Amino acid sequence: MSGRPLTCEEVIEQLFDYLDRELDGQQAADIERHLHRCRDCFTRAEFEKRLRARVAATGTAEAPPRLRRRIRDLIDRFDDEDDATR
Repeated sequence: MSGRPLTCEEVIEQLFDYLDRELDGQQAADIERHLHRCRDCFTRAEFEKRLRARVAATGTAEAPPRLRRRIRDLIDRFDDEDDATR
């Protein structure tokens, strides 16, 4: 355990690194200890976890061919317009 408990501000500043598992064991343990005692920070961490899960789940579906063609046509059109202005 580190010398003093983390403040809510410190936890929020490190929350994304914590969720990405980019902190060392001691830092993660300090945040987990704070989350066990602070309902506000726990709620924020749970919200971020759920949001990440939903975003990850939506990224797995492939766009239908028709939508991909429409997007490609738009990109090509903008590329053509950009080339014409040069």
